[in-house]
Amino acid sequence: MPGGRPSRQAVYQRLEDALADLRTRLGGMPSPDEASDIWTEIWHHEAHHSTAIEGNTLVLSQVRKLLDEGRAVGSKELREYMEVEGYATAARWVYEQAHGLGTWTDGELLTLHEVRSVHHQVMGLVWEVSPHANATPEETPGNWRRHEIQPFGGGMKPPPFTEIDALMRDWVAEVSQLVSADEATPFPERLARMHNDFERIHPFLDGNGRTGRLLLNLVLVRLGYPPAIVFKNDRSRYLTAMERADGGEYGPLGELLARAITDNLHRFIVPAVAGPARLVPLASLAGSDLSLTANALRTAAVRGRLRAQKQPDGTWMSSRNWVDDYLRQRYRRI
Repeated sequence: MPGGRPSRQAVYQRLEDALADLRTRLGGMPSPDEASDIWTEIWHHEAHHSTAIEGNTLVLSQVRKLLDEGRAVGSKELREYMEVEGYATAARWVYEQAHGLGTWTDGELLTLHEVRSVHHQVMGLVWEVSPHANATPEETPGNWRRHEIQPFGGGMKPPPFTEIDALMRDWVAEVSQLVSADEATPFPERLARMHNDFERIHPFLDGNGRTGRLLLNLVLVRLGYPPAIVFKNDRSRYLTAMERADGGEYGPLGELLARAITDNLHRFIVPAVAGPARLVPLASLAGSDLSLTANALRTAAVRGRLRAQKQPDGTWMSSRNWVDDYLRQRYRRI
């Protein structure tokens, strides 16, 4: 609606338009040479926010120090540093799949071995210093749980552990059919169902949330999408959407994931691939400064203060060079 929150279908369409623009005008996702700095910044944010959703208290600057310099800054428990480092190790492998360095060669979108491997990487380090109190020797990282799980707050109860192997084999098979599924269901909602089904099976004793979000991103990057980062400030919305998906309503979670993917496209991928002279949507040029939000840049474009071009679909396009010129002129006037 005008001036209000876009409809869910508009959010889905915005994602598809952004991806189409990336592929047709910018040549698709970045090459390995272009990708290093892009993935490093996404890597920092995902390792921070995905572990923070589960209660980790390291701040982003501490995560950067830990991952870039190997320095445990601050006085947190060792377990928290190991959580971030283990997650980051698994995430680095996931991102390698995005630019041809991975081992996805057998035609399957995901395998059971990869599911177990991601969980082993996510939980291996933290397990060494803080193993689950109720774990048996058969429930170490990478192995299915051998415990029953009590119902969660929203009432969802994971299946008996005796059913996990069969359920996970079915789940992996369904993941491989993701792109050939009924097109009447929007892709973000098929993705939401895939993610929610994993969490409802809850195949591991601990670390299912972190592992599930990494498997979600593994599928995304293999399909040519950027990863989705669920920011810690969106934790309540994410958990509420997951509860609604438990009941078969996948729209809220699909919308949240579509927004997360689109945000990563605009925030990390497009600006890095486009170069300073390439015209890109204003959302890709926005910054943390309040005067550089997408709305502020659009206002400047409409008023003729920012050099920009309006596309037939109403999208305003500008470049990093033009935004820099606008900032220099603005400060000169001040």
